[in-house]
Amino acid sequence: MTSLSASLVRGALTSPFKRAGRPDATVPPGRLTRPAAPVAPGPLAAYGRICGFAESGPLPLTYPHVLAFPLTMRLMTGRAFPLPVLGLVHTWIEITPHRAVQPAEPLELAVSAQGLTSHRRGTEVTMATEARVDGELVWESRSGYLSRHATTDAAGTPPRTASVPDAPGDLPAVAEWRLPGDLGRRYGAVSGDRNPIHLHPLTARLFGFPRAIAHGMWTAARCLAEIGDAAEIRFARAEFRAPVLLPATVTYAADTTGNAFALRGSEGRVHLVGAVTRAS
Repeated sequence: MTSLSASLVRGALTSPFKRAGRPDATVPPGRLTRPAAPVAPGPLAAYGRICGFAESGPLPLTYPHVLAFPLTMRLMTGRAFPLPVLGLVHTWIEITPHRAVQPAEPLELAVSAQGLTSHRRGTEVTMATEARVDGELVWESRSGYLSRHATTDAAGTPPRTASVPDAPGDLPAVAEWRLPGDLGRRYGAVSGDRNPIHLHPLTARLFGFPRAIAHGMWTAARCLAEIGDAAEIRFARAEFRAPVLLPATVTYAADTTGNAFALRGSEGRVHLVGAVTRAS
């Protein structure tokens, strides 16, 4: 958490001097790594509680992303990273678990930036994360982060690589969740992601949001926790389509197999769509 706090401060100081949308912008080469280290039981339990995961068993499907987040922030707040980190919006994530990971297994982590792409609302960077146990690749992910700026580009989000539902409004409702106004602060305390857009209406307004918004990774984790046995999942993708303004009441919807899911607002607005591929 100490290194993460330092990255957040560095990001606040350097963001005003970075300009998204430069045609000559490139991501820094190489990757940042963390040596194998055990998972701390206290933070893991707190994460499981706020996201709805089981209290025992393998690591939650999304938890290696949280463990690697300090590395991600260190890379994205470095001088060579072209986008201002303040106000970055998480737009999508793909997760490939190669096997279940037990909490007692020390994880080696690595993070790298894979490239920049044009987005209809700005510039998006793809970040890759890998987790290994004794050199074995046990988990990996790719994520998109959007830096919003004026653009005439009509490009959309990256192509789907999983069967994400095109008509999430047709998925039947399964559960309704009431999200408190302080959810962003509570999840930020557990995950370390204290992006100002999640913390308070005043700081969110600085980046164009009328109120604080829920973390995309909280919405993805909460939906994946609802699916059940993570050991069956071989691939998962979630797309964050619209921010969840806090406080809020949202509806979790899923098809009969549980493989396709969505999160909708009280007026039917789609906040998230996702899908998983299970072991055959």
